[in-house]
Amino acid sequence: MYPRVVLKETLYKKSQQKRRTSPCNYKERIFVLNTQDLTYFEHRPGKKPSQKGCIELSHIKCVEIVRSDVPIPCDYKYPFQIAHDSYYLYVFAPDNDCRLKWVRALKEAKPLPPTPDPANKDGGFMVRDSKHPGVYTVSIFSRAAGTNGEKYPLVKHYQIKVQREGEKVMYYLAEKYLFSTIPELIRYHQHNPADKWEIHPDELTLSEELGSGQFGLVWKGSWNDRQVAVKTVREGFMSEEEFKEEAQVMMKLSHSKLVQLYGVVTQRSPIYLVFEFMENGCLTEFLRARKGSFSQKVLLGMCLDVSEGMAYLESSNFIHRDLAARNCLVTEDNVVKIADFGMTRFVLDDQYTSSFGSKFPVRWSSPEVIKFQKYSSKSDVWSFGVFMWEVYSEGRMPYDSRSNAEVVETLNAGQRLLRPRLCPQSVYELMQWSWKEKPEDRPSFALLLHELGCLEQEP
Repeated sequence: MYPRVVLKETLYKKSQQKRRTSPCNYKERIFVLNTQDLTYFEHRPGKKPSQKGCIELSHIKCVEIVRSDVPIPCDYKYPFQIAHDSYYLYVFAPDNDCRLKWVRALKEAKPLPPTPDPANKDGGFMVRDSKHPGVYTVSIFSRAAGTNGEKYPLVKHYQIKVQREGEKVMYYLAEKYLFSTIPELIRYHQHNPADKWEIHPDELTLSEELGSGQFGLVWKGSWNDRQVAVKTVREGFMSEEEFKEEAQVMMKLSHSKLVQLYGVVTQRSPIYLVFEFMENGCLTEFLRARKGSFSQKVLLGMCLDVSEGMAYLESSNFIHRDLAARNCLVTEDNVVKIADFGMTRFVLDDQYTSSFGSKFPVRWSSPEVIKFQKYSSKSDVWSFGVFMWEVYSEGRMPYDSRSNAEVVETLNAGQRLLRPRLCPQSVYELMQWSWKEKPEDRPSFALLLHELGCLEQEP
């Protein structure tokens, strides 16, 4: 029995670039869909059409409409994608009705795994078979803003990767965050969601570089007639998924003592994170530049600002993991806000253990982090004690005369940072309380906020 032709039409296709050196181009092709395969031909006037490709329906894993804000260089502007074998075929229809007709016909010709319904809310997801045998993909639905500001449906796909150690199998989306089952992975990433709040690149203007670090750059810019800070990642120093995690955390948080995320730019490279602009910059540099000019009220107020933000994180089940003066920023009105949430994690039981070999800031780390890389809100409390020491030292480096190895020896010997000259005994006692050896002996941020508030009320 010969296969029955379902659809036949002239469409455009994008080159699949099966080799890294293959050019990217768009060509007109005659597409023929029958009950067995999808074939496309080159039209040759006066000659028989030449077959250029054939995809068996059994090899097709997924068919979806594609929404693109990137200019399409061919005459047909309505794309859809066909995932097959190890490739994606992008096809362009002359109008939306034609596109819907082909997507519907392909799905009906061979039943395919469903993808998130555009009627779903942001964050809707589905786990399905990947184009690679034995591998799964999670498809996530969201709405991204186009150039006209209107929100359009968008489905993004993330391959669930597998790490095997003997008989033990672990699953992950981004490196370092491993789970023994796929449901555990999904549960975690529901609290560290996929990227949203898309800002179109044309709406953003960069003006001057504000600073740089090992992993990225920060620029001053403007967006929607407001000043913003734009964070980018250095190519090759961090994966895009790891960089996005900071935005994924910030989308879950909102507090006056946390630096506000405005949006992200993920439709081009490098990725941008767009934050509120903090006029007085990094707290460490702010303290050093104005050394000798701070009153006791101002120094205590800085500690209160950050304890308020950390109490909010604590109550929301988030661990910052990198609290320090260098990761706090100062507004024009000298309000201090917590920033740099690249290491922050949502936890269900107030505990997070990172992979051995991961880097961490030794001078701000508690004994359980140094020895076991075990984080909790109480390890954040330890870091907050060091943060208060930085404030009252007006930006000095903790243990500035010692190497990291000597700092570890000092802590193991039970020694702690000495009281800074400007620090009242009552505040230093809170620092010492934060540096108790056992996590359970340290105060909560809620309690520290209360104690600091009481000190502020004292004459």
